[in-house]
Amino acid sequence: MQSWWMQASDAGVSLEQREVPVPQAGAGQVLVRMHAAGLNRGELLAFRESGGKPGAAKAAGGEGAGEVVSVGAGVTTLSPGDRVMGRAAGAFAQYALMEANEAMPMPGELSWEQAAGIPLTFLVAFDMLVLKGQLQQGEWLLVNGVSSGVGVACVQLAKAIGAQVIGTSGSQAKLDRLKPLGLDVGLAVPHGGEFAQAVLAATDKKGANLAINTVGGTAFEEEMRALAFEGRLAMVGHVDGVLRAEIDLELLHRQRLTLFGVSNKLRSKAQRASGIPRFVAEVLPHFAAGRIVPLVDEVYSFAQLPAAKERMEADQHVGKLVLRIVGD
Repeated sequence: MQSWWMQASDAGVSLEQREVPVPQAGAGQVLVRMHAAGLNRGELLAFRESGGKPGAAKAAGGEGAGEVVSVGAGVTTLSPGDRVMGRAAGAFAQYALMEANEAMPMPGELSWEQAAGIPLTFLVAFDMLVLKGQLQQGEWLLVNGVSSGVGVACVQLAKAIGAQVIGTSGSQAKLDRLKPLGLDVGLAVPHGGEFAQAVLAATDKKGANLAINTVGGTAFEEEMRALAFEGRLAMVGHVDGVLRAEIDLELLHRQRLTLFGVSNKLRSKAQRASGIPRFVAEVLPHFAAGRIVPLVDEVYSFAQLPAAKERMEADQHVGKLVLRIVGD
C-alpha cells in the first residue's frame, strides 16, 4: 500500500511516499481502509521538536475516517463494512489501524472529509471544555489562536454547550469567517499583543471562565490576566515555539485559578480512550443533527500532501485541512 512518512532534519520536516505492507489488526484493533485523513499542526511540530535524526522517519498522520476491513482478536463491537472515524497512527495511508475502543461510528450525514477532521480536534476540545474545563452554559470561553483546527472545534462545541466565545487571531479576515459559527467577540491581536483588557471589557469586567491557549508562551501571561475568579486555563499548543512563561503566583492564589494541560503523550491506551463513550453520547448527536458542521478549509488529493503541509505552515487556513485518500 502507499503511505506517507515524515523525516525531521535541520531544514524542517520532509515528506516521502513509500510502498509498505498492509498492517494486520492485532488484539483490540481494527484495520481500516482510509478514505480521508486530517492534518494537524501539532504532529508536525512535535516531530520536528523531537530532534528526529536521519533514519528516524515515522508514518505520518494521526486521524481519519474509513471503512473497517478486518477486526483483531477480542473485537466484538465492530465488523467489516462499518464506517468509522478515529485516531490512527499512520493515517496518511491507504490502510491504517485504529484501536477498537477509539473507533467511533461515523454520522451518516457527514462526508468522509468532514468526518476525518473530527477525531483529534474535537476530542481535544471535549477534553478541555467538558472533561477538564467544566465549561457551563452562559460562561465565557476565550480561545487564543481561534482559527486553528482545535480553536474552531472549541468555538463550535462551546456554542453547543451554550457558552459565549471570545477568540483572538492575528487576522481580522479569519475572525470574520468564524462569526457565522458563533464567535461572539473576535479580537484581532498581533503576535505577542495585549488582549486581557479587551476580554474584561467584553465580559463586564468579570473575565473568561475558561481560556484555551493554542499559541504558546507569548500568550500565557495575558491569558492569566484575562481570567475570571476561579477561571481555568488549558495549555494545548505552542506554535510560537515559546515553551517558558512567567506565572503571577499572587494572581493565581488570589483568583483561585486552575492551570492544566491535555497532552496524550504519557497516557495509557485505556486513559486515551476513557472519554470517548461520553464524546459519542454527548457530541456525536450534534453532528448527526447538523448543529455542528465540521469546518473543512480545503481538501487535497493523496499526492498533494506536501502542498497541504505548506498551506498549514503558511498559517493561511481556517479550520481543517484534509487529505482525500480514496473517493466514495
